[in-house]
Amino acid sequence: MSWLVYSLTNSAFLLGVVSFSGLICNFVVAPFAGVFVDRLNRRRILLVTQSLAMVQALILAAVVLTGQAAVWNLVVLSMALGTINALDMPTRQSFVVEMVEDREDLGNAIALNSSLFNSARLIGPTVAGILVATIGEGLCFLINGLSFIAVIACLLAMTLTPKEASIQHPDFVQGMKEGISYSFGFLPIRYIVLLLTYSSLVAMPYAVLLPVFAKDVLHGGASTLGFLTTGVGSGALVGAIYMASRKNVLGLGKIIVLAGFLFGLGLILVSFTSVLWLSMLTMALAGFGMVSMMASCNTFLQSIADDDKRGRVMSFYVMAFMGLSPFGSLLYGGLANTIGTPLTFLIGGALCIVGAAVFAWKFSSVRGQVHEAYVKKGILAK
Repeated sequence: MSWLVYSLTNSAFLLGVVSFSGLICNFVVAPFAGVFVDRLNRRRILLVTQSLAMVQALILAAVVLTGQAAVWNLVVLSMALGTINALDMPTRQSFVVEMVEDREDLGNAIALNSSLFNSARLIGPTVAGILVATIGEGLCFLINGLSFIAVIACLLAMTLTPKEASIQHPDFVQGMKEGISYSFGFLPIRYIVLLLTYSSLVAMPYAVLLPVFAKDVLHGGASTLGFLTTGVGSGALVGAIYMASRKNVLGLGKIIVLAGFLFGLGLILVSFTSVLWLSMLTMALAGFGMVSMMASCNTFLQSIADDDKRGRVMSFYVMAFMGLSPFGSLLYGGLANTIGTPLTFLIGGALCIVGAAVFAWKFSSVRGQVHEAYVKKGILAK
């Protein structure tokens, strides 16, 4: 999508606009979606959202293959997918708990899921970047649409242990208030959500400028973008393997801090590169840091949240993770038009490191609360 928009408009700002239109829905819808996730059957929700996402992808393929692609219809389709994802993402994150029968396996399952989730978001565009150069954007969107058939089939094939019905809140508004109070009243969760929110604004939108970097700095085309995202995906894969190999959730706070530093450092280093292989290496460092940080935050929230509020907590995770990205996309697009893409990466990386340092300082004061919560859930002995 990003390459298509930049090819049509040659504008970093419009690239940010289209990204903004898709991600802003997460910011608006996600907090409300969490209430539904905690009340309704999560597998049924996923069947609906995945079916709607398939329809959106096929419509997008039809628009591009018939030569009707324009900024306005790409904005509309991005908003549609953003709305679907606002409900789908917290549901998928919370659904992991229902798939794991043995509580002792839960920590590793959460880490594996979050690692795969974050690395797939980076490895997927790597494959797409290569395919765009060979078969074009339209067929990429068509392949994406058809791939949902496998996802829906897997959901239908699952045999789940019946869960006891959770206590229903008296009304929707009360459920919203309870979720906000819990998520932001418990300091460890609050600090994680704030870190994600900050990172989504100052660091994660770097991806929206990769087409600009590939074309204007490296003087390449769609294949160059594919190689850049391959670099990111390679680092992401290493980060995913590392996180999934961890046996428990202890020490996640330190990993979050270190990963934030590496993410920022990767963005700073890539701002000084103008050679493809060196850009790929620095992007790999950024990808490793980003996925390790996101996966650690996801695992921490899933493991520490109360079962009956997990959907609402993960909805704020989604809002923080992706909700501020549209504003960051606009910010990155505007800065790139004014000061250039490399300097924009440099500033974003520096701000990411500052955020990691502040988080390390604040999180050290709530380690006692984290320990108590882990004891309560049986993760740690008294």
